[in-house]
Amino acid sequence: MNKKITASQRIGEIGEKAANLQFLRIGFQFDGRSRLEAGIDGIAEVMDDDQPTAKMIAVQVKATERGSYVGETDAGFTYRVRASDFDYWRGSNLPVILVLYRQSDDTFFWKSLENLVGEAERTLQFDKERDVLDSRAKDRLAALTVAKQGHGYYVPPLGGGEAAIINMVPLQLPEEIYVAQTQLSTQKALARMNKVREGQRYDWMIDETSLWTFCDPLTTPVRDLVERDQVERIETDFLAQHDAVDQQYKFSGLLRHTLAHDFRDLLGWDRKKKQFYFLPTPGVVARKFRYLGAKQKTQADVVSVYQKSKGEGPIDYVRHHSFHPRFERLADQWYLIVNPSYYFTSDGERALNYPDALLSGKKRLDTNSTVRGQVIMWHRLLSGMEFEDAGELLVPDTKTDRVIKFGDPPSIELPKSVPEDVWGAKAQRSRKPSGSNDQGSFDL
Repeated sequence: MNKKITASQRIGEIGEKAANLQFLRIGFQFDGRSRLEAGIDGIAEVMDDDQPTAKMIAVQVKATERGSYVGETDAGFTYRVRASDFDYWRGSNLPVILVLYRQSDDTFFWKSLENLVGEAERTLQFDKERDVLDSRAKDRLAALTVAKQGHGYYVPPLGGGEAAIINMVPLQLPEEIYVAQTQLSTQKALARMNKVREGQRYDWMIDETSLWTFCDPLTTPVRDLVERDQVERIETDFLAQHDAVDQQYKFSGLLRHTLAHDFRDLLGWDRKKKQFYFLPTPGVVARKFRYLGAKQKTQADVVSVYQKSKGEGPIDYVRHHSFHPRFERLADQWYLIVNPSYYFTSDGERALNYPDALLSGKKRLDTNSTVRGQVIMWHRLLSGMEFEDAGELLVPDTKTDRVIKFGDPPSIELPKSVPEDVWGAKAQRSRKPSGSNDQGSFDL
């Protein structure tokens, strides 16, 4: 398949370039960030008669090709800020503005985000006369940089470039999907499946009166959930490429259920925390995962046992490697976005009652290399690239019953590296689990 730039990628790049030019027209400098950005596209510097002032504004550009904004009239419109962007921006030590660019009429509108302080304030009201991004906005923009409290900002020096991987894994889906009629609600269907003694499976999703699954329901206990004479096979793309947001949400739910079934022997699912985590080794609890890292063979202690006394005594807690999944469709391709994390249990099975302090403590010790290594590890697991326990043979996906296949995560070349000393607090020596070796758990 030939490589293809998506329409969203193209308009996003056009929007950033257009915003850059617009700030230059105003008389400000604008420096775009690298592709590895999470919600800030660039930094604008206030200029006074072409003299730099070292007063900075963080800028996020949202571009659209055409169409109307929500509730748009001749006077204005509204814009709803995404929860993920909201959480990211409110932690900024620079003033943040949102710039909306529409290519069809070459219009720019902007809004300061300094008043976004709670869930109710995530909807912005734009005034088409007052909120135009042009020379008239120069003084209002400069006023945002006036220090209101505390000290200024600090941008650490960056070193040379490095290769970066993106935590998005492309999915390879079956060509066909089964759609069957059912008279059961999701709750009733789950209750009926829970009564099945052998072969329980939950890799299905009910949409009103129809059940979706990638596996023929007539060959499994799922047949008891459907009308057996009302089962048909259709092309997966019919559902996977549907434009309706609610249909995409339901399809992503089917993908999550299917992934849980595919890896039921290795991964557990916590419904409340919405994360997958490594299951303990039966009878042993601790588990290692051996795989091919970015450069060489390596292993990770994916389930680690911590005891109350050093090396002995009862179990204090068990730490499991985990990730929060999110399925997203970009253009015509579905991706699994992997956000690495940790899951804590009291004995390998029961969730720990108060894990927040342990989780935040471990997160503070993680470095850029640690997170990168975890993304690589999860990709190796999902794609089936692991070493056999008894030898050095690399086993490509031998789980023939797994429905979803995974490709390689995208990688990009960064012009600047990520300094470890500003990624987070410097790592401190932590309490080691019994029989574990955290050193060298991930190679890059």
